[in-house]
Amino acid sequence: METQFIVLRVLLYTFLGILAYFIGSIPTAVWYGKAFHNVDVRTQGSMNAGATNTFRVLGAKAGSIVFLIDVFKGWTATTLANILYLDDVIWSYHVAEFKIIFGTLAVLGHIYPALSGFKGGKGVATSLGLGLCMFPAVALVCLVLFFVILAVSHYVSLGSIVSTLAFPLLMFTQEFKPDDPLLIGFGFFAFALVIYTHRKNIQRLLQGNENKIYLIPRNKS
Repeated sequence: METQFIVLRVLLYTFLGILAYFIGSIPTAVWYGKAFHNVDVRTQGSMNAGATNTFRVLGAKAGSIVFLIDVFKGWTATTLANILYLDDVIWSYHVAEFKIIFGTLAVLGHIYPALSGFKGGKGVATSLGLGLCMFPAVALVCLVLFFVILAVSHYVSLGSIVSTLAFPLLMFTQEFKPDDPLLIGFGFFAFALVIYTHRKNIQRLLQGNENKIYLIPRNKS
C-alpha cells in the first residue's frame, strides 16, 4: 500500500511538472501574431518569440497582451504546487519548493518551447509571473524598477537584467526578508538565467548598438 502511494505521488509530481513546462511552452507571441496580424514575429525584428519583439514588430497593444499572457503562464504554472498541498500530498513547508520547481519548468518551457520548435522568448515575463505568485511585494517593486529603467534608458534588456538582480538583493533587506531563504537562492538562479538568455543583448549594450524601445512613440516629423 505504501509503495502504491509513493508511485502515485511520483506520477502526480511528474504530471504536474510536465503540465507546468507545457503551460510555459505556449508560444504566445507566435500564435497571437499569426492569429491577429498574420505575422510570424520570429521572421522580423530581433527574430525573438517574446513580448519585446512583439512590441517592436506589432505595436504596443500586441506587445502588452503577449506580455500579460506570458506573465500569467508563469503564475499559473507556479500555482500548480497548491494542488499538491490541497490534496494533502505535500506538507505546507514544501509548497515553496514545488512552486519554484514548477515555475522554473514554465520559464524553461517559454525559453525552449516544445510547441514552437524549442525557440522561444527570454523568460523574463514568465519569471515575473513566478515572482508575483511567490513574493508579490518584491516582484512589484522589481516591475516598477524595470519600467523606470526602460523609461530612462529605452533598453528592455538593461531593465530586465537590473530588475531581475534586484529580486534576490531586495530579499536581504529587513522589509522584504522571506520566510524561506530558498527563495533568495532561486532569485540568483533566475538572474543567472536572464544573463544567459540576454548574452547577445549584453554584447550590444557594451558596444553601444543595442536596440531601443520607446514606450511613447517619438514624433517623426
